[in-house]
Order: sequence, then C-alpha cells, then structure tokens
Amino acid sequence: MNTILPTSEVAESLTLELRRGSLVLAVLAALQQEHYGYTLRKALAERGLEMEESTLYPLLRRLETQGLLTSEWREEDKRRKRFYRLSATGVTVFEKLLAEYAGLTSALERILNSSARILASSAVVTKE
Repeated sequence: MNTILPTSEVAESLTLELRRGSLVLAVLAALQQEHYGYTLRKALAERGLEMEESTLYPLLRRLETQGLLTSEWREEDKRRKRFYRLSATGVTVFEKLLAEYAGLTSALERILNSSARILASSAVVTKE
C-alpha cells in the first residue's frame, strides 16, 4: 500500500534534495580561494546561501575524502584552524560540474518558461 505524504513534507524533502547538489557546487566555487570553516560560511552567507555548521563540516570532510579538497591545520590569531582549498582534482571536477550546471539551468529555463506560458494560457481559459 502506498502512503501519500502531505504536500508540505514532499515539498520539504524535494527542497532538501535540490539544495544538497547546489551546496556542493557553491562550496567548490568558494574554495577556489582558501578558507577555514567560519570564513567559508560567512562568504557563502554574504552571497545569499546560509549553511549550518552541522551541514558544512560533514560536507567538507566528504569532499576531502573524495579528493576534491586539501586541508591544512595552521595557527591564526592564536587558534588552530583548518584551512581548505580545492585540490587539482577538485578544480577539474568543479569545471565539469559547472559546465553541467550551465546546461541544466539552460534546459530548465526553457522548460519552466514553457510551463509558465501553459499555466498562463490555462488561467485565461478558466476565467472565460
């Protein structure tokens, strides 16, 4: 038997799914310059992408394990901080993801514009 989830739960789940892929791309883009966790979160937030520490640090660890990032512990302002940067592999993967993203957004724009026209024309028919 299929259980139908409430619309809000479905929307929330799909929003999280959409956001996950976007976060990876945003983090890789930001890490073309070296950052430690706090400055990375701040840089992303300043550009409109808020991210919780509980999301960021596991993502950084995963990307490093996949060989996309390098990290180095250093002391700054009398505190040890872990600095992250794209690895050579990370640069290559980022470039491929960026090209894929450009293709997807272009296709989605065409699809969504077509969908908006269909919705607009059906609204006109409904009003008559």
